[in-house]
Amino acid sequence: MIQDLLASNQAWAQRTATLNPALFARNAKGQNPHVLWIGCSDSRVGESCLDLLPGSVFVHRNIANLMPYGDLSSLSVVQFAVDVLKVKHIVVCGHYDCGGAAAALGNKSLGILDHWLKHLRDVRAKHKDELGAIADPKARLNRLVELNVITQVHHVCRMAPVAAAMKQGRLVVSGLIYDVSSGRIKPMEIPADTSEEDYDLYDAESEFEH
Repeated sequence: MIQDLLASNQAWAQRTATLNPALFARNAKGQNPHVLWIGCSDSRVGESCLDLLPGSVFVHRNIANLMPYGDLSSLSVVQFAVDVLKVKHIVVCGHYDCGGAAAALGNKSLGILDHWLKHLRDVRAKHKDELGAIADPKARLNRLVELNVITQVHHVCRMAPVAAAMKQGRLVVSGLIYDVSSGRIKPMEIPADTSEEDYDLYDAESEFEH
């Protein structure tokens, strides 16, 4: 198996170098991505659907594209992308037919995975009435995927580095949905975060001045 992977890599590297002779030499000097892609770990879904060259996208992927407040991995990726790499765009991309979302719709115990999926079950609980009114199981699953993208975009926008960069006008956060049946992505309309002001942070001195 490893020999197959190595052979594929060599063919890819040669093909890519032929088409873009300066790419690897440029990447060897450092990275300058403009996009942070936050996506699901699903093997069918990834930033490759953007058809961009290596070095164009900084990537964070996990089960069901979640951005929990207490997850140090997610927080570290976002801070590095925003404060160090100075990305201009953060994308949260969910996908239809998401196994994590399907698991979160059920109540079967899944062991350690339950701790992670609790964040998605929180989305399910918040929108219980809307989801319960959808009779078709596939449509209900896809709606949870969409609601999750909206929730995670709001979570990202509430993070201090992101909020600061957005106020400075140098960062945009978007939500996308990937359709595994077509390979196409579509933008999600993200409603205003009605709780946004509750997450605004100020310097301690300026707060005491009030």
